[in-house]
Amino acid sequence: MNDVAGGWLHEYIEAMPELLHKLPKNVITIFTGRNLLYHLLAIFLTFLIVMSGFDWAYYRWTRAGLFAQLALPAITLGTFVPILGTLAILSLGEISKNQRIITTAWALGQAGILGYLISIFYKTFTGRIPPPFRDFRMSAQNLNSLTDTSHGFQFGFFKGGVFWGWPSSHTTVAFAMSVCLITLYPKNKLLIVLALVYTFYVGLGVSVSIHWLSEFVAGAIIGSVVGKVVGNGFREKLISS
Repeated sequence: MNDVAGGWLHEYIEAMPELLHKLPKNVITIFTGRNLLYHLLAIFLTFLIVMSGFDWAYYRWTRAGLFAQLALPAITLGTFVPILGTLAILSLGEISKNQRIITTAWALGQAGILGYLISIFYKTFTGRIPPPFRDFRMSAQNLNSLTDTSHGFQFGFFKGGVFWGWPSSHTTVAFAMSVCLITLYPKNKLLIVLALVYTFYVGLGVSVSIHWLSEFVAGAIIGSVVGKVVGNGFREKLISS
């Protein structure tokens, strides 16, 4: 068993450079041209949602116990599926010696990593204060959660940490990986439906639990940009494999 595990690990390490396929170019593309306009759109929509009071209104509307129960699995799925799912696809590709599956796994890996790092980059400078919550369950019925804190940005460097805030990392990663998968397999309708159901469940789930609605919206836009760019970068490689 150890020899088998060691063999798989060796194959993973040998194949890992594929994770970096067109990485510098993809990073530049994500922040240039039309894609830069999408980043600005995410910022503008956040401003609009916050200043209109809709962020706070959405918080008040969606913090009932039922929403919390439905949303809690979204946090878990959004945390572990990107990692375990990618490893499972990669393992399947290695076992079956299917290069297309292997390439798909590495594309998803790059999309997920870039989505996470870019969301962390933004959080470093925006310092968005998260909604009031306790043990991943928020409740507007608590007296200390009746004050509107949706305007709580702390612009600067590292004023709000990198684990909470704008945009939602769960949403950004979910959209990045799903849009990447859809870009690689645009004719697979079942795959598209499953990817979108998962993505919106995670994004909307965290928007009624640990994030503001505007953080879901921004994460969806930025994640989609990341997924499209990475998917296009890997598409030619996938077709030729």
